Amino acid sequence: MGHPYRLRPFRILRSAAADRAAALREFSALLVAHSEVEEDEVHPALRRYQNVDGDDVEHGVHEHEEADEALLALLEVKDARSEEWEEKLEALVTAVNHHVDEEERPLLNDTRENVADGRRAELGKAFREARAKHLDADCGSVDHVRELVG
Repeated sequence: MGHPYRLRPFRILRSAAADRAAALREFSALLVAHSEVEEDEVHPALRRYQNVDGDDVEHGVHEHEEADEALLALLEVKDARSEEWEEKLEALVTAVNHHVDEEERPLLNDTRENVADGRRAELGKAFREARAKHLDADCGSVDHVRELVG
């Protein structure tokens, strides 16, 4: 099974028959919550492990910033049926897929190999709880994404 951001949401966002604006609001919330919680909860914990590559962690933060910029550009497109939407969507798809390929997989593999099962379970629980709080706070709103990018 692939990463959740690479499957259904992109298909919906590309579909001319879909409610693209609603799909983007949902995707924005999930992407922003994921990035913020990863940076707040997971990255600080992983930096403490000698065999988890700190450069991968820092590179991931940079890629979150790139994804946020691409997300904001798409959120600011007024017409979800326009060529501009298509262009900005493909830039977002590229940024997210690059992040998954370059940071998520290597970091997850390092974590699997070097962090004990119990600690990984604790991190997963903390991630889920914090993500729910971010989602409840409307973290994917265009105003919040502007703050992140600014």
